[in-house]
Formats: sequence, C-alpha cells, structure tokens
Amino acid sequence: MTEVSTASPARLDATPPTGTDPAAWVAAHRAGIRELVALHGSVLVRGLDLDGRERAAAAVSAVLGEEGMAEREGFAPRDPYGPAGVYSSSHWPADQPMCMHHELSYAARSPRLLAFACVTPPASGGVTALADARAVLADLPAELVERFERDGWRLTRHYNPFVGIGWQDAFGGADRDEVERYCAEHGIETRWDADGGLRTTQRRPAVVAHPETGDRCWFNQIAFLNEWTMAPEVREFLTAEFGPEGLPFNTFHGDGSPLDRPTVDLVNEVYERHTVREPWRRGDLLVVDNVRMAHSREPYRGEREIVVGLGEPFRP
Repeated sequence: MTEVSTASPARLDATPPTGTDPAAWVAAHRAGIRELVALHGSVLVRGLDLDGRERAAAAVSAVLGEEGMAEREGFAPRDPYGPAGVYSSSHWPADQPMCMHHELSYAARSPRLLAFACVTPPASGGVTALADARAVLADLPAELVERFERDGWRLTRHYNPFVGIGWQDAFGGADRDEVERYCAEHGIETRWDADGGLRTTQRRPAVVAHPETGDRCWFNQIAFLNEWTMAPEVREFLTAEFGPEGLPFNTFHGDGSPLDRPTVDLVNEVYERHTVREPWRRGDLLVVDNVRMAHSREPYRGEREIVVGLGEPFRP
C-alpha cells in the first residue's frame, strides 16, 4: 500500500498481488486506512479489483469490520446488500443533486464512518464531493452559527404513500406501535394522517464536537433537506399537491421559525467554497469521516453504481 497524495481526500495506490481478494487486502490494511482517515478526514483507495457488486460489498464490509450500522430514518430508498450497514447508494433522480450533508445527522445515532465503493462509474458527473466541516463552520457568519449552535435545527418529515420513502421502509417495519416507541425513545414527535401517512418533527444539534479530536464541526442537513434547495418545479408541484406543511421533508431554525432562501443559499455557497472533487473510477474505494467531512452527490449521466457502508454509530 503506497500513499501517492495527501490532498483531500488522501489517495492511496493499492497494488495487491494478482489474484488477491480485494476484501482480504482491505481487511489486512484496515488499520492503516483508518489512520489516514483520522489524519485527513477521508482517503481514496485506487487499484482494487472491485469487478462487481459482491466484491464491492465485501470490500466495504471489510472497512467497517464489526461496526456496521443499520440505517433508520432514511430519506430515500436503498437496497440492502447483506452485511450489516452495507447498501446501495440512495435512489435519487440522476438529474437532481444531493447537496452537501452529513449522513443521518438528523438521527439520534449517526455513523462516524462511511465507505463508498465504485462498481460502475457514470459517463459524466456523479462525483461524491467532500467538504471539511471545520472549515465550513469557520467560514459561516458568526451570528448564523451562534443561533444554530444555541437553538439547533428542526426537521419535519411527511411520510406518505404517494411520494418519497414510506415510513415502513424508513423505520424498518409496519408496526405503528413499534414506530411510535422508536420515535419516543429518539426524541421524535409523531402525528398520523387519516390516509396512513406519518408526520414527524425532531430537533438536533447543528454543531457538534468531533468524538475524538473535540474539533467543532458544522454537522447537519439544514441546507440539503430544505424546501429552497429543491428544484423549483419539484417544490411547486409538491406544495400544490400536499400543501406547504406536506413536503416530504423541510428544515427550520431550532425554534421552528422558517429558513429563508438567502440563508439556505449562503450555506450552500460556503460549502461550495470548500468542496473538493475527484471523479469516480471503477474500483475506487472512498472512506470518509462522516463528522469531519460533509459529502454530496452531483447530477450524472449514464449508469452509476456505488456500494455504500455505514459504520461506527455514535450519538451526536
């Protein structure tokens, strides 16, 4: 294993002997990969023979070790791939971006570690870009940070049978009582619709201390899951169909007051100033510290298959 770059993400040239199982190689070098993630926030491993979903899932599982994390409260469907914490990437329209965010930062338990393995790179676009949450925090206006750090941020969701992910998939079961117990245990308010839909509200911290370094990090999905980040035609259609309170998700200040477009645009502009991009190549393995680094998925053309792993759950 040879390090070829310390740019963000750090890049490693994986040169296993011909015929070496890539998952076995990853398992043997797991400690070194984790050390580089701790140092740089992320590492991109190139040169592995991940020629199919099964090999990619095995490599991702090898990165996670025994600390794979089942997803709950997902905002878009995924396909599970067997080992704990290993999934397809979110089913999200190819022509729509997934803006910068920290995975499951709205949940009471979030993954500290993410792994992405490229089975099929897109014809164009589709980059999983990264941004350092410490730099983003330092670059945001002090008064904006102070308010979010004091009050947190609020997420509302409307799980309904017509758009987005259903509550059965999001919570991993069809028992209403179990869902209500889960929500009560995790600080989520619930309200059921007459048609079987579910509306939830939760308030979470917007700035957290990194579990190891103590560094303050901008850790949330305030801008991504906000109505102003939706494509205008999508927002207009959903608002017309379900009303302003029926959007599948929306974000607010922690006290419940709405976010205006300039604030959401400002957060996304700061993210863009700190964004680094590296186009996918077949067989790439990207390992990311989910607290220190935000990530996004850019629009793309052609087929794209990325296997994703969630690991090292912690409570923000």
